[in-house]
Amino acid sequence: MNFQQLRSVREAVRCGFNLTEVANTLHTSQPGVSRQIRELEEELGIELFVRAGKRLTGLTEPGGHVLPIIERMLMESSNLRHAGQEFVAQQNGLLSVAATHSQARYAMPVAVQEFRAQFPSVKLHLHQGSPKQIAQMLIDGEADVGIATEALGDYPQLVALPCYRWTHSVVVPPGHALLDAPLTLEALARFPLITYDTGFTGRSRIDEAFAQRGLAPNIVLSAMDADVIKTYVQLGMGVGIVAGVAYEAERDTQLRALDAGRLFGINLTKLAVRRGNYLRRYVYAFIESFAPTLTRAVVEKALGGEAKGSHYEI
Repeated sequence: MNFQQLRSVREAVRCGFNLTEVANTLHTSQPGVSRQIRELEEELGIELFVRAGKRLTGLTEPGGHVLPIIERMLMESSNLRHAGQEFVAQQNGLLSVAATHSQARYAMPVAVQEFRAQFPSVKLHLHQGSPKQIAQMLIDGEADVGIATEALGDYPQLVALPCYRWTHSVVVPPGHALLDAPLTLEALARFPLITYDTGFTGRSRIDEAFAQRGLAPNIVLSAMDADVIKTYVQLGMGVGIVAGVAYEAERDTQLRALDAGRLFGINLTKLAVRRGNYLRRYVYAFIESFAPTLTRAVVEKALGGEAKGSHYEI
């Protein structure tokens, strides 16, 4: 048994059982991949894949049982490599952070600045995506840290820790009618609305609030980030609903903001890491810079399973 055999099995599943794609991913030949899989099956005494001729079409029942073990073995081999690198290069390396646009644009800059000052030789890669994409990047090992408000707590492969609470704001041009009276859901429902795409930045709370009052909001445009929403509000296309942190009075001079926390409730942004993943010292440092309550001791306790589940309260 060797790691190339294990990688061949894992990538066969990840690539939808397309051995040509597996070969490209592993920089080898298709016959080589087939041989690695067959040799592992012979050593284990079971067939891992369902076959139609020479094609793989799915996992067998034993294959489905063995796959998580293979994934754990490969993750631990990666952890072992990282542990060695930790002592060889204490101040060098790569930190990969995946976040939504709102987090990257409004919540992370101070933490990134502090991190760069503390670890100038560490390269920082910032990936932006939807919460589901962020979760998948963590699961696939493409990111060390993920930050989002939605979805991260829904995956058993991840440990999601609370960072900070926030509320939405309604943004309108100066002189808008909503500025002259108490803000209500009924008042908002009378205007065309511009807000986040489903699955982004607390959109679920917005939808729930209207649904609970039996209202059907007229959402004329949705987007992944607040900058786009604010741009179209300025053009007069509708009333915007954005994360409160996304409104900056000194920059958004053509807009006015109304706090909507009473209407849509409090949202909780979470930071997630993959269960069982080895985190280098500078990863812990970045996490604490972003969320001071998430000290190394707190994160290690969560990763060690001392706290039940993947949801934690501040």
